[in-house]
Amino acid sequence: MKRRDFIKAFAGATVWPSFWGEKRKRPLIGFLSSRSRDDSTHILTAFRQGLAEAGYIAGRDVSIEYRWAGGDYDRLPALAADIVDRGPSVLIAAGGEPSALAAKAASDRIPIVFSVGGDPVKTGLVNSLNRPGGNMTGISLLATELEAKRMGLLHEMAPRAKVIGVLVDDDFQESRMQMREIELAARGLCCSVVIAGAGSDLELTEGFERLRIAGADALLVCAAPFFDTRRRTIVANEVQQNIPAIYQFRDYAAEGGLMSYGIYPPEGYRQIGLYAGFILNGRPPSELPVVRPATFELVINLSTAAATGIDVPPSLLACADEVIS
Repeated sequence: MKRRDFIKAFAGATVWPSFWGEKRKRPLIGFLSSRSRDDSTHILTAFRQGLAEAGYIAGRDVSIEYRWAGGDYDRLPALAADIVDRGPSVLIAAGGEPSALAAKAASDRIPIVFSVGGDPVKTGLVNSLNRPGGNMTGISLLATELEAKRMGLLHEMAPRAKVIGVLVDDDFQESRMQMREIELAARGLCCSVVIAGAGSDLELTEGFERLRIAGADALLVCAAPFFDTRRRTIVANEVQQNIPAIYQFRDYAAEGGLMSYGIYPPEGYRQIGLYAGFILNGRPPSELPVVRPATFELVINLSTAAATGIDVPPSLLACADEVIS
């Protein structure tokens, strides 16, 4: 497995306004996520690693309070308000646009470090990538901007598939942009697309059935925090339907999904930890540029390919960053 580094964030010390410059004996970090703790173990480890590299050991130098929405975006405003009431020195908004927007609505004073899948400028989180302004900065994982690339990889893996099933979270802010990219890509590949929207467990079950009835030959699962919290269920459906599928993160392929294409999330959350430490040390979020990954990883599960009856093209194997056997 090749581990590729993100663009290095700059460090340094700057004196800045009183609210962010004040330090407690043990500052509090609020961690708000649209995901669940169970599917976030590895990224939490990476987050704490980044904090440690910036000089803060969790439990010794800094306290952390977590709030998890478990894929239910409607819970985020109340969770954000609750954690803001506790007066954190830094607020982490993890798990995509839903958490970041809830955090933005909850406070315009507390420094916020976010992780999002799309463009935070278009979403209105920051003024620009290089000079965010305001009280927010963070990382863009580009997860939602890679759907067309995933469609192309899926077509290369299963060129005979004529009907591509697409699972999209209609409640996710980036869903419309994702569908535009997918539909444009499908036209270029001369294949049809069947879309199933799902933002709840019931809709997920109904979406699978719709794709089955439509005769989907392959499956593209759009990037969305809700789907990450239902990863095992989604992969189990792929196995049950015996169709090739592609996802955004390696976690899906590790669970038995056929393939994934996207960034390596722990590197992103390590960067979030670093930024949280920089802010605790006196850097204003307005001066910390939004970080975007420069490289991505393709992961292929050969065991799943064999079970699905797919011969993985040599071209894909040659460019895979990891092959799970």
